[in-house]
Amino acid sequence: MRMSKLLIPTLKEDPADAEVVSHKLMVRAGMIRKLTAGVYSYLPLGYRSLRKVEQIVREEMDAAGAQEVFLPMVLPAELWQETGRWDLYGKELLRFKDRHDRDCCLGPTHEEVITDLVRRDVRSYRELPLNLYQIQTKFRDEIRPRFGLMRGREFLMKDGYSFDVDEQGVEESYRKMWDAYNRVFSRCGLRFRAVEADSGPIGGSFSHEFMVLADTGEDTIVSCTSCDYAANMEKAETRPPAVADRTAESPPYRRVETPGASTIDQVSAFLSIQPRDLIKTLILRTERGPVAVLVRGDHDLNEVKVKNFLKVDELELADERTIEEVTGGPLGFSGPVGLNNVRILADHAIPSMTRAVVGGNEKDIHLIDVDPARDFHPEYVGDFRLALDGDRCPRCETGTLVLSKGIEVGHVFKLGVKYSESMNCRFLDKDGKESPMIMGCYGIGVSRLVAAAIEQNHDGDGIVFPPAIAPFTVIVTPVGAKDPVIENAAEKIYQSLWRAGIDTLLDDRDERPGVKFKDADLIGIPFRVTVGKKALAEGKVELRNRATREVTLVEIPNVVDAVRTSVAAW
Repeated sequence: MRMSKLLIPTLKEDPADAEVVSHKLMVRAGMIRKLTAGVYSYLPLGYRSLRKVEQIVREEMDAAGAQEVFLPMVLPAELWQETGRWDLYGKELLRFKDRHDRDCCLGPTHEEVITDLVRRDVRSYRELPLNLYQIQTKFRDEIRPRFGLMRGREFLMKDGYSFDVDEQGVEESYRKMWDAYNRVFSRCGLRFRAVEADSGPIGGSFSHEFMVLADTGEDTIVSCTSCDYAANMEKAETRPPAVADRTAESPPYRRVETPGASTIDQVSAFLSIQPRDLIKTLILRTERGPVAVLVRGDHDLNEVKVKNFLKVDELELADERTIEEVTGGPLGFSGPVGLNNVRILADHAIPSMTRAVVGGNEKDIHLIDVDPARDFHPEYVGDFRLALDGDRCPRCETGTLVLSKGIEVGHVFKLGVKYSESMNCRFLDKDGKESPMIMGCYGIGVSRLVAAAIEQNHDGDGIVFPPAIAPFTVIVTPVGAKDPVIENAAEKIYQSLWRAGIDTLLDDRDERPGVKFKDADLIGIPFRVTVGKKALAEGKVELRNRATREVTLVEIPNVVDAVRTSVAAW
């Protein structure tokens, strides 16, 4: 491809609406342009990278035994109503009516559609296991789309679905996809980690996220310093603290006035104590009524854990009126002592506390010297808090937890029979007995992966693409004020690289060398072959590695081999 004929509208300045590195650089490099909020057009460079990711995904899915299909993007409401998700999915589901007044939506995910497809045509255990996937546009109507391709409304995704006869079968399907995903992200040249995850609105009993490691990532990864335990923040387990020493009897609790002190910091300062000495009583609202959850003052509630334990779809902090109805006191003074008309859950750090401080369920009143073993009795004690850096590992005896940042680019789920039961997707076993198929679900954010690669691989001059997903592997750059000798040599090198199957871009523009070099660095081409007068006189050219900035002189007949060797060594 010749740069003079390629649409690459590069920009010198960052776009005003871009917040993250990938968004800034993809716009500046002429890879994408915004159409409307959360919806982008791909220009030639962006689309080339996208297609390369697609091809890697497709090759690894096929190698793992999955079969490619292509499903509709416009979905009928009745399928979603069968599973109950039409009402539960929320406003991210873009609903509309067709000309016959039938309810439809744009597909944000395709569990219902694939299950309907399989239930129509697969009936016998002999036809299982079955693994189907597609690479297709999705639409989720995010309330605040941002970060370019990282959190758009319209995006390209690989979603796959497995169907098995039993748990052993789905375990094998899950393992195959796990292995395939590791190969996909390794081939893309990314540093990544698989972590335990919550299944979210997709459902299912077990799942992992694949995270690209990047300091700019939105997601927090919790991992152990000693063992291979890793989870996202929503899923990360915490270890209960040591049992409190109760050999000495605690004094009775007492009421104390705490005028105007309604927050953890205010109460801690007023009573000259540490936040870890307080118990936060959080009143939460669910569709089944309010619930009180207790966490230590220096800990934060993990709402996902509470939501999963209660098996509710809605969970949020209660308003002031509800808090007064439940506790008898105002916001900021809730406590568990004497709280009788609401379910109480306690994080497992609570029973180890002694002489704790809690809200008094009265304005400007707290209770001190509260003993959780004596003064109140929660319905259930469990893991309800967010993990902290330095916590002891929940899986091994020697490690501690560390927090790092990542970007989710893949997710694998064990769905079980969540969809096959509700949609009557069944098979006949060898004895003629009918059973629901056991399902798995496997997604990769293809367009997000391109953005995540940039978040992980960039410097002050622009993008540093791994060769496997770069729009071009090498750029040939002649420098020499329209010198025909230099231009002819550059043309021959360009042709030899292209004939060798190496994606090559020739910068044949009538521009200064500095402009050419800056553009090559901005768009992230991994290798640059510079054809200049001095080296050419010796029968050589310069080969520059974009990532290391290392420059080597290469004899012209050896350019193809040198590029191949450099790509292999990346």
